Amino acid sequence: VLASWFRLKYPHVAMGAVASSAPILQFDDITPWSSFYDAVSQDFKSESLNCFRVIKAVWDVLDDRGSNHTGLLELSKTFRACKTVQSADSLSNWLWNAFTYTAMVDYPTPANFMMNLPAYPVKEMCKIIDSFPVGADVIDKAFAAASLYYNYSGDQKCFEMEGGDDPHGLDGWGWQACTEMVMPMIVSNESMFPPFSFSYENNSEGCLAYYGVRPRIHWITTEYGGHKIDKVLKRFGSNIIFSNGMRDPWSRGGVLKNISSSIIALVTENGAHHLDFRSATKDDPEWVVEQRRQEVEIIHGWIDQYNKDIAQM
Repeated sequence: VLASWFRLKYPHVAMGAVASSAPILQFDDITPWSSFYDAVSQDFKSESLNCFRVIKAVWDVLDDRGSNHTGLLELSKTFRACKTVQSADSLSNWLWNAFTYTAMVDYPTPANFMMNLPAYPVKEMCKIIDSFPVGADVIDKAFAAASLYYNYSGDQKCFEMEGGDDPHGLDGWGWQACTEMVMPMIVSNESMFPPFSFSYENNSEGCLAYYGVRPRIHWITTEYGGHKIDKVLKRFGSNIIFSNGMRDPWSRGGVLKNISSSIIALVTENGAHHLDFRSATKDDPEWVVEQRRQEVEIIHGWIDQYNKDIAQM
């Protein structure tokens, strides 16, 4: 995101930018608000309809069993919580984060960007769910799948469900989302997550209560644009590559079509979150290798043109 905005704001400093997995259209009403979680759900559904249905079913069961102290004690044991959880919401959040981040980093090779994970982790999660016998508890299935995310290495004896640390630095993101980076998101009935809505008013009140600030709702689109971006950037922008992998839910808020001959969209059907920026490995699929080759070729073209322009001065 920052790379594309930097190029647009400071073209005299940066001759070009590669904006990988950059949801610059995830603001205001430019992108459908349900698109992010619809994409996460589609990743799982594409691997196994049963997997999708199990995850979709688990939330109500968690709420029901976690509605009293006895239920929370049993759930804490099932989830191998280091301490007895005080709310079923903590368990829901634990599962929610595992499924969401795994969709983001559904890489074709083993990686450790968020957590240590195998290649194609969404597929592996669904294999775990589908391996259970008919009639098995949906909570056992969901927990086993989420454990792939939190404990693929197998060294976690218990899990901090409440009051733990912030391994992904999300506290910083919370501040950004409550000041300038306001990305409206909802969950539709078609999603595997429980439906929820969004309102700017409620969001503002929540930010005020937690951080003591109110968000500048339309600051991003005022400062950097976004509406009718194909027509706007065609007239003045140049030398930007927008790369997106469609397994990454953030891709839905990205630029997915060429805007001009020098503002290029490179889209891979099976790519995940900034996969092109990850270190190359011997097991990379050919389509990843080709994407990186194209990016390097385009960047070389920017540099060559710049040198020609300088030589003519």
